[in-house]
Amino acid sequence: MNSENKLKLSILDFVHIYKGNDAKKSLQNITEMVQLAEQWGFTRYWFTEHHNTTTLMSTSPDLLSLHAAAHTQSIRVGSGGIMLPNHSPLKVMENFTLLEGLYPGRVDLGIGRASGADGRTMWALLRSRELSEVNDFPEQLDNLLSFFNRNFKETHPFSPIHPPGDKSMVPNMFMLGSSEGGLRFALEKGLRFVFAAHLAPQLAIPVLRAYHSGFKSSSYLTEPQSMLATIVIAAETEEEAKYIAGPAELMWAQMSTGKKNLTFPTPEEAKDHKYTPQEELARERNKGRFVIGSVGQVAEQLNQIAKASLVDEIMIADFYPNQESRKNGHELLAKELGLVQGNN
Repeated sequence: MNSENKLKLSILDFVHIYKGNDAKKSLQNITEMVQLAEQWGFTRYWFTEHHNTTTLMSTSPDLLSLHAAAHTQSIRVGSGGIMLPNHSPLKVMENFTLLEGLYPGRVDLGIGRASGADGRTMWALLRSRELSEVNDFPEQLDNLLSFFNRNFKETHPFSPIHPPGDKSMVPNMFMLGSSEGGLRFALEKGLRFVFAAHLAPQLAIPVLRAYHSGFKSSSYLTEPQSMLATIVIAAETEEEAKYIAGPAELMWAQMSTGKKNLTFPTPEEAKDHKYTPQEELARERNKGRFVIGSVGQVAEQLNQIAKASLVDEIMIADFYPNQESRKNGHELLAKELGLVQGNN
């Protein structure tokens, strides 16, 4: 690959609780993984937000980002994303102002439009059944940006609120999306954009190309900056990669048929699983969500995807079935793509 135009890689951690592990072990895995990711030259390390999911410990991306930053030196950390409907924009602004102040130039705030939680859980998060039924994301986003910029109009009820810090303590902000809805907000506000191709693979390339063609410079960004996130499983050989990918493929097939709170089966259990006709159909439909193969095959596919979607960075949605396979896969791909330590 041309060394002047290297593809950048980042990691999106769901903090999976692997079979045979517990919640504490899944959190301990973060420390090892983010330090290795920095050593191998990954650009950023993000955390998802999930609630009422017994197999994921990614409930608080801001706290996890703080932990990751405290145990590393240069890699960018952040949220992929903060699901804004679950939060007070002021509190999000305060938390990420603190992060940016503590770790200047290393913090990313990825913003999601969906709650990512069921109605009852959202009610519990917001302490209000009524708020859980309201869709006021545009107003929330406006308020979040105005808190960061400290530019509420004098007539706005929040204009007398003066958070500590200043406009230098603003993280890099990204709009997340898996549809044209996220694209619209990214273009309207002039924000960076990340498309979740593992959620809507067929839309990824057209939406990301539309972002580039429609982008207009803003106070946040002068040139378009986008990423594509997808599930990547790499190994020394194609056969091994398919074996390692078995648990994720089975989980996604079962999720597609309505099952919830699924724990990763072992690769051997996934290999021996007898797919129902519905699961087999879902598995076939899900193929676009994954990039699976030998490290050389995966690197080639990612470069092709990046070129087609006009991105220079791929975020790996991490669905390896255990800590060892994820370490091996990430290291192999980092070396294959020639990532450079500290080039974040």
